[in-house]
Amino acid sequence: MPTLNWIGKEAVVKHHKEVPFRLLEPVPELSCGPAESGNLIVQGDNLHALKALLPRYAGQVKCIYIDPPYNTGNEGWVYNDNVNSPEIRKWLGEVVGKEGETLDRHDRWLCMMYPRLVLLRQFLSDDGVILISMDDVEAGHLRLLLDEIFGFKNRIATIVWNTRNTDNRIKTRLSPDHEYIFVYGKSESSKIEGRIIDRSDFRNPDNDPRGPYVTDPLKGKATAFERPNLHDYNMEQPGTTNVWKPDPAKGWITDRAGYERLLSENRIWWPPNPSTGWPRKKRFLSETQERMPASSFWPEFKTQSGARELDEILNERVFAFPKPSALMQRVISYCAPPGSLILDSFAGSGTTAHAVLKQNAEDGGNRRFILVEMDENIAQNVTRERVKRVAEGYTNAKGQAVPGLGGGFQFCRLSREPLFDADGQIRRDVTFAQLAEFVWFAETGTGFTGTADSPLLGVFEGRAIYLLYNGILKDRSVGGGNVLTGPVFDALPRFDGPKVIYAAANRMGARTAREGITFKQTPYALEV
Repeated sequence: MPTLNWIGKEAVVKHHKEVPFRLLEPVPELSCGPAESGNLIVQGDNLHALKALLPRYAGQVKCIYIDPPYNTGNEGWVYNDNVNSPEIRKWLGEVVGKEGETLDRHDRWLCMMYPRLVLLRQFLSDDGVILISMDDVEAGHLRLLLDEIFGFKNRIATIVWNTRNTDNRIKTRLSPDHEYIFVYGKSESSKIEGRIIDRSDFRNPDNDPRGPYVTDPLKGKATAFERPNLHDYNMEQPGTTNVWKPDPAKGWITDRAGYERLLSENRIWWPPNPSTGWPRKKRFLSETQERMPASSFWPEFKTQSGARELDEILNERVFAFPKPSALMQRVISYCAPPGSLILDSFAGSGTTAHAVLKQNAEDGGNRRFILVEMDENIAQNVTRERVKRVAEGYTNAKGQAVPGLGGGFQFCRLSREPLFDADGQIRRDVTFAQLAEFVWFAETGTGFTGTADSPLLGVFEGRAIYLLYNGILKDRSVGGGNVLTGPVFDALPRFDGPKVIYAAANRMGARTAREGITFKQTPYALEV
């Protein structure tokens, strides 16, 4: 398969491994509602935030949506990833400018996107999907990047959505009235659902014993020259003199044999007046899938303004082109059934969280969101404030009271210091629960969902995983710490099968030789 190459690619292919693990530090005064809501807003560099979130959420996210910089030259984004490469280090701290001003701006954008996409893939469940908004500037590069990271066979669709009506003020050859949403899956089981059918559309005016139905056209799309067999018969309504000849430009959707089968099965709806209507095919509710197939063209959003919507919530103009919440709600309704976890690591104005709360309010779902926003001012005063207002209710710019949608979130920042210090030693202030997440992830590659109230963290693929951490066993261990001796081991929760024991104590005792036990010491950085 063809792959894309650019300046700095070799340096960033494994850069996600070099990013240190950090801890999430809750900020109660910036949080909203109950802490156990399961929703998170994280303020910090999204590469570091993703690495911090992995031990808890790897393999658990059903839907990822991101709206990264489009690299138009007008955004003023800065490449700041600390990659140890001479070609890349000269970019650090420089604003990426327009074409001609910054000849390597596409290289910088690709270097920024690659490690983030690699980490994002690890968050997806086996049937999860990722959706990325983009315009024409980087669309070609992004498609090749996604093919490489997610696999060509996991390319699901490219959605085109109508962003606005033609704008005559733009001095270009064509008015850019659309954008793309690239859709990829974690595996071949990933899919995007269509809209749920509206059962109220199904009626039964003639009391058909098969129940309610809708009707679909019997007119075709081929001329007599192209498909003569779709033009060589008339449709005749039984018991009447009503006759419909095929449309010369379209014909029928089926040949004579197909028509006669529909006729014998009473699957044709006949219009009351032959001069004003055409026969149509009955499609019964009992034979219809719950969802209609999703279309790759979404023209409905051109009159909707995300900026105007955000203005109404915050009473001020903050962003010029945020996505409308209706667009994001369409994404969520198609890709994230109730109970799903949704991740947006380029959160911006918080549209994704707004859409999650709206969809939950409409269908009673319990979806959860994780947002990551790098800019401290935006995270606190835009992202957080918007989600807080739509959750609790607010007064809009017109003075009207808008009721809240319910829900809440925990606001977190990234720890300044990594989990491991410069010598590779675990920080002294790390708790057992925090370390348990990283140990579990290092051993299994999945997010930790346990309670971290026992040295036995859980069982994964037939192996029990234990963590001995200074103080967790209290007086059962020698000197108040964890020393792995026979008596200490005997005090551990039992599991009859292979065992992996991690020890992160102040000292290790004798490693008792026991069949089926693998000992690992973790004062050093976990390699993932």
